[in-house]
Amino acid sequence: MLVNMKELLLTADKNGFAVPAFNISNYAMFNGIMEISEKLNAPVILEIHPNELKHIGTDFIAGMRSRAAHSPVPVVIHLDHGQSFANVMTAIRAGFTSVMIDASSKPFEENIAICQKVVEAAHGAVNYIKIEDPEDPRVQGDPDRVKWHYAPACYDADVSVEGELGTIGSINEAAGQVDDRIVYTEPEDAVKFVEATGIDTLAIAIGTSHGLYPKGYVPHLQIDRLKAIHKALRDAGYDTCLVLHGGSGNPDDEIAEAARNGIAKINISSDIKVAYYNKMREVLKDLGKREPHAIENECIVAMQEVAAHKIRLFGADGKAGLYR
Repeated sequence: MLVNMKELLLTADKNGFAVPAFNISNYAMFNGIMEISEKLNAPVILEIHPNELKHIGTDFIAGMRSRAAHSPVPVVIHLDHGQSFANVMTAIRAGFTSVMIDASSKPFEENIAICQKVVEAAHGAVNYIKIEDPEDPRVQGDPDRVKWHYAPACYDADVSVEGELGTIGSINEAAGQVDDRIVYTEPEDAVKFVEATGIDTLAIAIGTSHGLYPKGYVPHLQIDRLKAIHKALRDAGYDTCLVLHGGSGNPDDEIAEAARNGIAKINISSDIKVAYYNKMREVLKDLGKREPHAIENECIVAMQEVAAHKIRLFGADGKAGLYR
């Protein structure tokens, strides 16, 4: 079942769990994540960064859409950290159901302006189907749809948009150093940002960093800040769901607490890729192996073990039934 991010996360937010967003960069990883999500009856978000999209090509997305559309679990295909309007439009044209525009390094007003432009384009990216009944609720409130008896197709009602406010830390894994100069998201700024942009989901900064933390470093998530942001948005009348980037390597108890207190989407990239490629390095020591299926099967299993742990940790296992 192919859905957009807003539809997916509203249910997660209302039911107190988070949906894992796994970054994948080849078809074997994609199939492996789909299989473990279906096994655990869990909704899933498949994320692709612009650099990964350049690597695999946009034609890859048609295969993802076909596989996802026939899946019994809800699936979002999401552009992760789009850096430009061109990145976003490439993803929309390719068939992504959700996009992120990351202008968090820009000044507040510039971030708003960029997000506004993306929201207008993405929310207008609607595939229409002809319907015969002008009283159909799908056409209400839109004079053009009433006049022409057209309504959004079931999978592309519109493309959802994720923005980011505040900046998370970064990790130089080679040097074993953490740049934890985080610009934390303020609750009042989150309300102003959502009001001005109309974004569907908001990535916030509460103490995480991209990458894997060096041994001995323990990050700390500001759960009280998370609760305050979530409450401020709801008190202002917005149902915008919150996103946590840099979910790899954080203590399980803090991540689980974040999922129970307002985070509806948690990004996981490094954790599953380390499992996948460490296993591949091990398998490739056997110089007699050269066929992809002989090499990658064990890598997929190793990745799935990590993914299954995250799915259960976030409380997403067994939740696909909520969307039917």
